[in-house]
This record gives sequence, C-alpha cells and structure tokens, in this order.
Amino acid sequence: PQILALRERHGFRIHADAAYGGYFVLAENLRADAKHAFARIGEADSIVIDPHKHGLQPYGCGCVLFRDPGVGRLYKHDSPYTYFSSAELHLGEISLECSRPGASAAALWATQLLLPLKKGGEFARGLESGRNAALALFEKLKADSRFVTALAPELDILVFAPRGNSLSESSVLSRKVFEAAAKHDLHLAVAELPIHFWGKDLGGMKRDRETLTCLRSVLMKPEHLEWADRIWELLSDATSEVLSVKPAVPK
Repeated sequence: PQILALRERHGFRIHADAAYGGYFVLAENLRADAKHAFARIGEADSIVIDPHKHGLQPYGCGCVLFRDPGVGRLYKHDSPYTYFSSAELHLGEISLECSRPGASAAALWATQLLLPLKKGGEFARGLESGRNAALALFEKLKADSRFVTALAPELDILVFAPRGNSLSESSVLSRKVFEAAAKHDLHLAVAELPIHFWGKDLGGMKRDRETLTCLRSVLMKPEHLEWADRIWELLSDATSEVLSVKPAVPK
C-alpha cells in the first residue's frame, strides 16, 4: 500500500513478481499485513504469474501481464509471413517466448476445472495447509537452540541456519546439514543471504562476514502438514550428526 501511495505522487510503474506466491491471494491464513498487500496486487501495472509450482503444472505456463496493452508493442517482433490475420497485436507477436505449446494451456485449463481458484475451495485449502506446515516447523526451529531462524514465514518458505560460534562457522554447518539431510531423503536448499534478514538477533554468533549461508525449505504441498513431525525428525537427526563433529572453518 505504501508503494501504491508513492506511485500516485511520482508516477512510476509498479511490477509485482507473483511467479511463486501469487496463488496465495486465495489463502485465508496469511498475516494481516501480507493479506492486505495481496488484496491490492491487482493494482500493479504488471504482474508475473507462473503455475509451475503452486499451480501444479510443468514448466511452460508462466507469463507477464500488463495493465496497459500498449506496452506489448515494446516486445514486438515481426516477419513478412506471420501475424497477417488481424490488425490487432497477436499473442505470438508480443509473447516473450513467441509460440507456446497448446498442451500446457490445456493442462492448466483442465487442472483449474478440477481445482477451481476460489477461496475456501480444495486448492485454496491446500495452500493454507502448506503455510500451516511451515509455521509448525518454524516454531520447532525457533524453540531449538541448535538453530537460528530468519523472518517468520510469510507464505510457506522457511529460512534457518545451524547455530555456530561465528557466521562463518554457521555457514559451513549449513552446507554440512544440507548434505546430511539429503542422505536421509530430506532435500533442502542452500541460500546465501545478507545478515539483515536476521535483524539484530544473530543468536550470539560472531559477525565476521556480511552474509550467511543458510538453509531453505519450501512446504508447498498439502501433505507436508501431516508430514511436519517426520520432516522435523529427519532434520533433527541430520543436524545432530553434523554437530557431533566440529567443522573446519575456512580462514
């Protein structure tokens, strides 16, 4: 909302990157500030949407939508033998990927017939379950002195790191936990984030660098809620294995 107010004063365009989280406009269990922001996402000048993740589709359905159709002319490309059927801008003429396979569109259409995009529906409840799973794991991480947590999950993504004596040691531990967890069939991701994500609470770790290598987990499937305790068990076991061996910190 603050950005929208600034646009009124300064006249710039607002782009919303909703490729991952856009579907959460349907979720009813967001924090008040996030819910308010999602409620006004339609006021952006352009928006990216991508059913690749939460939309249950393979790669190939994403697109950029512009409020002003005239912007499409900036992407225009032409040849002597195409786009002759109409004087209007043709989708293939202004699409960033030119032609698209119809199978992807048909798959998305069929999915949304089965799981309509409506609040309170089965699809929306699945999003809410994923977020509840992330919140449940966040509480476990926050209560465990072996970990430091970044921001509370706004949607269904967790960011955390094993606690070390320093940020460098914690970064080494993150990679070791990543590898150990994979051996338990728990597949996390590694991220390198500036320390301001942690605010002033670095868990007592020495600040010897400006970024922290941390772990990222996405609880994006409805089933993750019923698996939350098992996920925590696997993460806890992997972390215990790593912490039993003191890491070598690069100098």
